[in-house]
Amino acid sequence: MRGTGRTVFNGSRVEDFQVEVLGVLENFGPKESLILARLSGGPLEHTGVMQGMSGSPVYIDGKLVGAVAMAFPFSKDPIAGIRPIEEMVRATGPSTTADAATPPGAGKRSLFASRDLTSPFSRPEPPRPGDAQMIDIATPLSFGGFTRATLDAFAPQLKPLGLEPRQSVTAGANIAPGMGNPADLKPGSMISVQLVSGDFSVAADGTVTHIDGNRVYAFGHRFLDVGSTALPFARADVVALIPNVNTAFKLSTAREWMGTIYQDRDTAISGELGKKVQLVPVTIEVVRAGKPIQTYKVQMVNDPLLSPLLMQMSVFSTIDATERTAGVSTLRLSGEVEFENAPAPIHLDNTFSADNGTAMQASLSAAIPVAYIMQSSFNTGLPLKRAAIRIEAFDQKKQLNIESVTPSKREVHPGDRLTLHVLMTGENGSEVTRQVVYDVPIGAEPGTIYFTVADANIANISDFRAILTTTPRTAGQLVSTVNNLHPNTKAYVRVWKADPAFQLEGSDMPDPPASISLILAGSPSTIAGVTQVRNSKIAEMEIDGGGMVVSGVKTVQVEIKE
Repeated sequence: MRGTGRTVFNGSRVEDFQVEVLGVLENFGPKESLILARLSGGPLEHTGVMQGMSGSPVYIDGKLVGAVAMAFPFSKDPIAGIRPIEEMVRATGPSTTADAATPPGAGKRSLFASRDLTSPFSRPEPPRPGDAQMIDIATPLSFGGFTRATLDAFAPQLKPLGLEPRQSVTAGANIAPGMGNPADLKPGSMISVQLVSGDFSVAADGTVTHIDGNRVYAFGHRFLDVGSTALPFARADVVALIPNVNTAFKLSTAREWMGTIYQDRDTAISGELGKKVQLVPVTIEVVRAGKPIQTYKVQMVNDPLLSPLLMQMSVFSTIDATERTAGVSTLRLSGEVEFENAPAPIHLDNTFSADNGTAMQASLSAAIPVAYIMQSSFNTGLPLKRAAIRIEAFDQKKQLNIESVTPSKREVHPGDRLTLHVLMTGENGSEVTRQVVYDVPIGAEPGTIYFTVADANIANISDFRAILTTTPRTAGQLVSTVNNLHPNTKAYVRVWKADPAFQLEGSDMPDPPASISLILAGSPSTIAGVTQVRNSKIAEMEIDGGGMVVSGVKTVQVEIKE
């Protein structure tokens, strides 16, 4: 059988190409089949199947049969897999704004794990020369306004997702405000799904397969397979076709907003024309010597999985464009992030100092709290509302290491005053001594007490281990957990005894009465929010690091005598 396909090779004009059906691949996926076809006409003999053609409709005897969706990498001939239109429509189902109003979370994640934020997405193996497998045509992911180092840093995470990051020819800020004319969008037209627009832009390009009233079906395969979402899309023009040994691709630029994608499923994406989605305003300010030197303003999609990653990339690019990213440096990242349905914003304030890699550390510190909140298990969700981030850089290593802790006495009595001398060392052999005074309570029982001087990471794990392993009961509790985390420019003195203790929803219950302890210890798993801990915290004090990053841990013990 022979048919005709439609796509854009230049500008916005939809052109025909020829399709020769070679056969049908039954059960190619779970109850999914593919039509195998050879494409010809236009530039296809030279370029082969191109990235950006995903979704190009194919007609036989004037009837729509499906969309160009898959290809063989490194193939010498333009042979493609055509996704049947029935599977595209069936998988995406109804596209409604209600689906996107409460996007599903991905489950609560740890605040302390330095992780790859693309881990929630599926990660197929990238194609290699000699592979005989047919895969989804990679989705061109255009970056505008981002530095080249940002693309290099995040490409290893994005490519396994079926995305091909590349420098954009224009920035998303050039998209005209308001909605374009729906009549300008036709099957075969190029669209650009915009994840970020403004001073930075991130967009995924593909082709419209079918328009049914106000409903649009495109791509013929997943974008990220995030399910119900809300991603704005614009009509795009093709600027150039770039032949490539692996897979050729289209360079395109977004022109005008057309609607919103509400479904991202395995076999297609779908959405509605004329629907406008509320984007999240994000401001990133760079400060040097106390004076603002640059401000970036963007709008990004509101999605539990995508927003944290997009924020991380935006912060990383800002640092790379304005500050040194190789060699010794110190970065302080501060600001606040607001969420819908949350009683208060979360506050960011951490400093990072190292010989290399501070940009990635700082950008991840902005993204992880956002992921922790947005990917919580609340049914109503906590979508982003606004974010304002401030970055301050120093061209030296501002770091102190806890070297030793010396008590003024090894034996004390109830009512005595004890002084701890904390020695911290820095660069070039510098030393800083801090003193902490602890008054032994009158009536304190005889025995051994311990003083642990630790950095913020260790203090956070000790104080919040219980609450991070339980499901938060309210949005306020979730926000409070983030805001109560210790900043890393201080050291924390924990006074404790080797007695059993409990935490109730994050609050300490040191050395409870025997009757209470027996009840809690007997069935902690059946009492909501109760966790038994190995020691009993008596008190906690802070040591100011003077804006320096404090690291390390030391413990000393003192005997209380009668």
